[in-house]
This record gives sequence, C-alpha cells and structure tokens, in this order.
Amino acid sequence: MQKYILGLSLGLGVAGALPAQAGELKFKPIIDARLRYENVDQTGIVNDADAVTLRLRAGGEITKGRFSLLGEAEGTLAINEDYNSTSNGKTSFPVVADPENVEINRLQLQYKSKATTATLGRQRINLDDQRFVGSVGWRQNEQTFDAARFEYTGVKGLKIDMTYAWSDRTIFGHDGIGANPRYVDGDNVFANVSYKFKVGTLTGFAYLVDQEYPVLVALARKSSQTYGARFAGAMPLSKKVKLSYAASYARQMDDKNNPVSYEADYGAAELGLEAYGFKLTGGYELLGSDASATGIVGGYAFQTPYATLHKFNGWADKFLTTPPTGLQDYYAGLAYTVPKIGKMGPLVASFVFHRFDSDRNSIHYGDEYDAQLSLKLTKRTTALIKYADYERKGIASFTGDADTKKLWLEIGYAF
Repeated sequence: MQKYILGLSLGLGVAGALPAQAGELKFKPIIDARLRYENVDQTGIVNDADAVTLRLRAGGEITKGRFSLLGEAEGTLAINEDYNSTSNGKTSFPVVADPENVEINRLQLQYKSKATTATLGRQRINLDDQRFVGSVGWRQNEQTFDAARFEYTGVKGLKIDMTYAWSDRTIFGHDGIGANPRYVDGDNVFANVSYKFKVGTLTGFAYLVDQEYPVLVALARKSSQTYGARFAGAMPLSKKVKLSYAASYARQMDDKNNPVSYEADYGAAELGLEAYGFKLTGGYELLGSDASATGIVGGYAFQTPYATLHKFNGWADKFLTTPPTGLQDYYAGLAYTVPKIGKMGPLVASFVFHRFDSDRNSIHYGDEYDAQLSLKLTKRTTALIKYADYERKGIASFTGDADTKKLWLEIGYAF
C-alpha cells in the first residue's frame, strides 16, 4: 500500500512541474482489475497448481496542452497460493508466474503533437504483433520498460518508432530472484520503421538486446542483435469475406556480453480467411538453431526475451525459451464471433492446434490443443474461459518438456 501511495504522489508532484501550455488541465483515472483462477496439471510434478489471484492497477493521467503525466501502481494478491510463483518456494507445485507484488507499473512524462510523440519514464511498449517487444499483458504483473521513446508520423503512411530502454521491469515482481529477477538492466535499442501501402504495412526493424545481470550467465546469453522485416495486411474478397496475411523474416546474432557466439534465423507466415462470423487461420513459425555455436554445448537458438511470449507457440507456455535445437510451429485455428447476445457481446469462441518440431535433429516435441471462450458482459467487464493441453511426443527433448494441461477462469474490469 505504501508503494501505491508513493507512485500516485510522485505523479501528482511531477504534474505540478508540467510546462505552462494552452488548454485546460484534464485528469483521466485508470482502474484495471482482474480476478483469475488458473489450474495446472503437469506430469512429473506431484501436485496440481490452483492459483486464485487478484490484480489491480490504479492511477491516473494528467494532461495539459501537449504534455501529460501518467502514474500507475500495480498490485497482485494471491487469494489461494497453491502454486509455484517462482519466488514463494512452493516447488512441489507447477509454475504459475503470477507472484504477489506491489510496484509502480508506469510513471511517464509525454509530449504529443500531431506528428510527434516523445515518452520518458517507465512505460508500456508493444511493437507490431509483440513477437519481439511487448508488455506480456496476459500475466497479472505486466512487463514495462524504463525508457525514452520517440515516435514520428509526419509523413503520410510513414511511422518511425525509436526507443532506448535502460531497464526491463519483469513480470516477476518485487520478490523476483535468480533466473526470474525483478528487473534486468542494459542498453537496449528498439528501432522500428514502417510504411503503409494500400495492401498492407511493410516494417523494417532492428532490436539490440543487452541483458546485464552479472550473476546469471543464462540472461547474458540473450544479449543479441536482431534485424528483420515484416509485412502484414488484409483485403476484402467480397462484402462479407476478407483475406488477411502476414510474413516476416529476421536474422539474429550474439551481442554485448553474450558468452555464446551464434547466428540464427527467424521466419513466419500466416493466412486468415474471415466470412460470416467465422475466421480460419493457418500459419508457420521458425525459430532457428545454430549447431556450430561456440561457448555452449549442443547449439543455441533464436531467442525473444522481451516478447509477449504467451501469444505464440501455444498457451501452455512450453516454449518461453527456445530449445537449443530450435523450434518449428505449424498451427491452424478456427474462431467464431457472435456480435450480440442481448445487451452483451461480442462472444468469441476459438480453437487452435499446434504441432511442434525442432529445427535440427528431426525431433517432434509434441502437439497442443488450445480453446477459448470470451464474452464482453458490459462496456467495461469481460469474462473468459481458456484451456490448453500440451502432449509430449517421444522422449523429453528439453527442460520442462512434459504433458501439461492448463485451465483459466477469469473476469476483468477496465475503466
């Protein structure tokens, strides 16, 4: 509670220092609450995890003219703590990465004109589809960055987005330790330039990741340079039928203090077809592996440590770290949307199947079946039921490779 009060007090204090600007002083409150039950049944671990957690974000944004100050505190309470939060010592349970936590989630000063946005401080950063940089919004504790960000949209169709981040505030909260620290310092650069054409948006990017955590070599191994491009768009085939498409490629190599010398490729392609409330999706993603990597035994693979990883490679979260032999993800999904059910809606039901193979050595890691049902109850309230079932195939191919079932029940409110 003291940190909540401190965060809001800092916000009000800095607001008083905002430059004099034309326009009325405005205040917008922030309230975001989420109650979640998560059950995890994982082969090889004696107990099932039963986690009941409540997350609350509260704060506000003060705006005057082109300047604004946003302050937001975040707290997560474990109502039932029969799970391994990564910091509570309950290792006889499967991991549910939602530790109890109270922190300043965001505290940022921003300047915004018609063509330019500049943001300084602790902030949320989501780039493109969040495959390389994201806020990990699925977890109760959000990932934010201490950073300076500049965005320019002064030329029609063009967007330049440049960020220097000196600290990653992780999802593991104030008690984060060891391989799951509270924060990771470094000199990170996220450069993203896109141009919008009629048929889609072409983006070029360079992500320079620097993870400085001297006592843990595993984090230093994720320091890298990644350069690539992405194209994504959609086109109508008729009044009620739409085709969507996306493709990307990137090349990654070691950087900074990384003790491993390697080079690896990333590739992804996806097609979607929407018609009469249905959406059919099929795709492929490769996180390549370098068998000739030096400084480590067994090779090393493409990594994305700042991504919103839960969005990719299955909801069971078996591939948060890419295995040394790499990963190929073949997936297909079907979703159906009902726009209204009385005063509620939309209702969205979805199903996704994944087949996971290695990039090297012809390993079939396993298959996964994911299903979700979400319903917007009111303008500000949403309910969700979600299920993931990962089935390992053959011998265990990497740490944590085991049959895993997960179930979530959730209700959220945002103001």
